[in-house]
Amino acid sequence: MGLGGISIWQLVIVLAIVILLFGTKKLRSMGGDLGSAIKSFKQSVREGEDDVNKKDDVTLHHTSEEPGSSQSKKDNHTG
Repeated sequence: MGLGGISIWQLVIVLAIVILLFGTKKLRSMGGDLGSAIKSFKQSVREGEDDVNKKDDVTLHHTSEEPGSSQSKKDNHTG
């Protein structure tokens, strides 16, 4: 027994059929395309996380300044 009830021989047969259908050059090309797509996806996720972290830092910076400055504006308008 292999992975989830699939034996090693079944995997070998499926792999042989895939190689016969697509050929090694096509499989190599598809593997390279898949690898570059995954790399691009990971880079986009990292950039997105960096953007969110920068926005959080800016938001925290602005919210720490706003209560004091908005309170003084309210005092000036009511006084």
